[in-house]
Amino acid sequence: MPLIRYARVSTLEQTLDPQLAELRQAGCALIHEEHASGADRTRPALARLLATIRPGDTLVVVRLDRLARSLSHLLQVIETLEARGAHFRSLGDPIDTATPQGRFSLQVMGAVAELERALIRERTKAGLRSARAQGRVGGNPALRAGDREAIRKLRLARDEGYFRKLEAGAEGWLPVVRRHRPAMAWDDLARLVSARTGQPWSVERLKRAARRYVRDGLLPETVLERAPRREAGERLLAIVAGMRHADPDLTLAGIATRLEQMRERTPRGNGKWFPSTVRLLLQRAEKRGMIGGAGGA
Repeated sequence: MPLIRYARVSTLEQTLDPQLAELRQAGCALIHEEHASGADRTRPALARLLATIRPGDTLVVVRLDRLARSLSHLLQVIETLEARGAHFRSLGDPIDTATPQGRFSLQVMGAVAELERALIRERTKAGLRSARAQGRVGGNPALRAGDREAIRKLRLARDEGYFRKLEAGAEGWLPVVRRHRPAMAWDDLARLVSARTGQPWSVERLKRAARRYVRDGLLPETVLERAPRREAGERLLAIVAGMRHADPDLTLAGIATRLEQMRERTPRGNGKWFPSTVRLLLQRAEKRGMIGGAGGA
């Protein structure tokens, strides 16, 4: 089970050597180093790690504060790892999500975090009620005054929240975009992602997600280039080849079902797809070098 190490210090003046030595001693293979504040949740190295970690991998840190400064951020990162089938271990804390004891410790921390959020909500509501009783207006005074720094911080917070949502569902859309852009048109790709994830994806939503990842260097800029024009038959070949690339274990019947979900018409213009039709398209795609073998059941 590969051990992926993550080491962080806040400034360039600080050294990562003590953390790296401890992580090497623990048998970690891959290194992700970062110089960034622990309060910054949009750290590029951590984002790339979470986007590329594979099922069965274990993310290892020397202490919890090297990964996150707040309990909510820590739990968010661990949820992302669990969604990808990966684990988390802290060498200096009793947390190893690959063990029953570690998972129990994590559940206790989650319960404490939920209690903390509930208490904060109650205190906030009580404070707002008291302020309204005294005739004071709620909200951020700096935002009401149009303070540029306050507006900048609000935009950063919203962008961070958006990035967290993208990360949570990246497994469904990111590999498809990485593999098929710019060869496949955005409207075809959006329908392919929708069929794969079972969630509606519009072209604009998919483009926005891709632009956000390009900005952080998690996708190459080429994914935003214009797709080449294709004839109707070429489009279908690209779509079925894309499905086979994205999920090699998907059967012919499974591809047919997804094509129907995408409301794609067969080469003869029918709405009903059969495995035999899919097989013919895959064989044509194989002859054109778009994919390898076109087997399946």
